[in-house]
Amino acid sequence: MALLLHLETSTRVCSIAVSRDGHLLFSRADREGPAHATLIGPYLDEALAVVERQGVALDAVAVSAGPGSYTGLRIGVSAAKGVCYARQCPLIALSTLELLADTYRHSPDTVNGCLIRPVLDARRMEVYTALYDSDGQCLEPMRALVVDETTFASELSTRPVVFVGNGAVKMETLGLGDNAHFLPDVEPLAEHMPSLAEQAFMEGRFADVAYFEPYYIKDFVATVKKHLIPHH
Repeated sequence: MALLLHLETSTRVCSIAVSRDGHLLFSRADREGPAHATLIGPYLDEALAVVERQGVALDAVAVSAGPGSYTGLRIGVSAAKGVCYARQCPLIALSTLELLADTYRHSPDTVNGCLIRPVLDARRMEVYTALYDSDGQCLEPMRALVVDETTFASELSTRPVVFVGNGAVKMETLGLGDNAHFLPDVEPLAEHMPSLAEQAFMEGRFADVAYFEPYYIKDFVATVKKHLIPHH
């Protein structure tokens, strides 16, 4: 059992939490963002003050591994690595998709015997997704898919599939039938990280602090209108 700091910055929401022995001690989340660069410092100060009051050393820092926003993840990972170096503790990297699936599994209104398909919106009709069973076992690793009404037809023909995460809005437009359930409001949050992080800590599954890089979803590239480009 461990004293853990959690940072989740993969989407527009910036969140941070502290847990001890799997129990949540502190959490902050801002849904007005993205304002990660502004918020991460004050949130971290609050969280580390909670850590100090425990009277024991911080055991590890857990952070989003993505997929997610380049800007958000870069800020979160930089902050997490900074704490790891300062406190000389290991880094735990958690998949954003696994976190979404685990958040749904621990919610009060789950569908019995369902498959869980976390989906994060990419561009156009593309999503980042993986597949989990109702026990949290990964049946299909993360991949990027261009989706249409046939993409998940085989799994939808056998049992209910719950699409969780912001990509569920895109999925809902495809007319996938009665076995498809959509929960776009399920968010990856730091306060939901302790169970997965605690398990990773107990199993010694740590990332390399120096070389760890999260899995980025490419942010939209801003284009400059031609009439704004100076002519020489």
